[in-house]
Amino acid sequence: MKILSVRGRLYDLLTILGLLGVAAGLIALPAQMVEAARSGVEMCFNVLIPSLFPFFVLSSLTVELGLADRLGQLASPLMEPLFHVGGGCAPALILGFIGGYPVGARTVIELYKAGKCSRLEAERMLAFCNNSGPAFIFGVVGAGIFSSSAVGLLLYLTHLLASLLVGLLFRGHGGAGGITKPRRGETTRAPFPAAFVRAVSSSFQSCLGICGFVIFFTVLLKLLFLSGFMDAVSRALGTVLGAVGLNGDWGPMLISGLLELTSGVWSLREVSGSLGASIAMAAFMLGWAGLSVHCQVLSFLNEAGLSARTYLLGKLLHGLLSACLAGIFASLLSANTPLGAFLAAQVGDLAELDFSSALRGSVLLSAGVLAGFLIVSAVSLKSSGKKR
Repeated sequence: MKILSVRGRLYDLLTILGLLGVAAGLIALPAQMVEAARSGVEMCFNVLIPSLFPFFVLSSLTVELGLADRLGQLASPLMEPLFHVGGGCAPALILGFIGGYPVGARTVIELYKAGKCSRLEAERMLAFCNNSGPAFIFGVVGAGIFSSSAVGLLLYLTHLLASLLVGLLFRGHGGAGGITKPRRGETTRAPFPAAFVRAVSSSFQSCLGICGFVIFFTVLLKLLFLSGFMDAVSRALGTVLGAVGLNGDWGPMLISGLLELTSGVWSLREVSGSLGASIAMAAFMLGWAGLSVHCQVLSFLNEAGLSARTYLLGKLLHGLLSACLAGIFASLLSANTPLGAFLAAQVGDLAELDFSSALRGSVLLSAGVLAGFLIVSAVSLKSSGKKR
């Protein structure tokens, strides 16, 4: 009991010191903090809300209008043997692949609240269904950082493969049982006007909550860099990486990626090492997603009363598997070639690709993933001898 009391007091002391430090930074650097908050707000309204809000509405309507029940009947022969969850969880897997963070996690919460999946199924799905979207991987990481559509495709495929592997590894989480069977002929469906109003309202509230986290972490990261704290931590991490035979220059980039995904992957532009190591680091950041994304998901989990342990462990494993797979596959792209030489060879192809073409390609790829999933489900259903 005495040890617990000491730990509690130490935690309270560190919390108070941290809050006082942040308050002092806000007072000492008001102009920089306001500018950081302004950049966070601009990112929310220019990027975050336009990209997430439509998928949030789509996920809510999928549940409200009974589409999850119909898709669950079709996907049961695929979802149950692979991931040990009911077919009703399929919308979370599909939207998680094409919608980006944190659409997959929010869809799981919607399904759990509506009774379409059990608590055990929801926790299994959370371990692997919350993924980065193709638009971010192809547009920001592939084209914007590596100047290569081939690297974007490689990262997206390894991201999907690592996610499915995590799902297979977590299929036994919580023991046997817990699968919610879809009831044939019974579809819970709300009237479209009421469902649409609820979907828009709840989706906008969720977007506002996510924007709050993004703005806070934007200001916090700026404060940590200006105070020199991040530099000290980065140097310490670089020393540890160097001691185990890795490049110590990865320290600042890894710290940024652990905290905030966009800042982390954007820092990879300054890397002058081999292409394979850069791709592996980007894959890890995409799989881990960053503390900012995790806080967004945890707000949904706390509201639903679900445990975050499985989710965080799944994201860590997703990052590690993605890095390993990307490192292996990058050898097919001449991983030993210096990064600058590879980028120079890609600039000509990238210059001929406009934004509209890249966007169409991303949408077509997302549609292809959805169509492939439905085709495999239909074939599995037909081979099992059940009626469609």
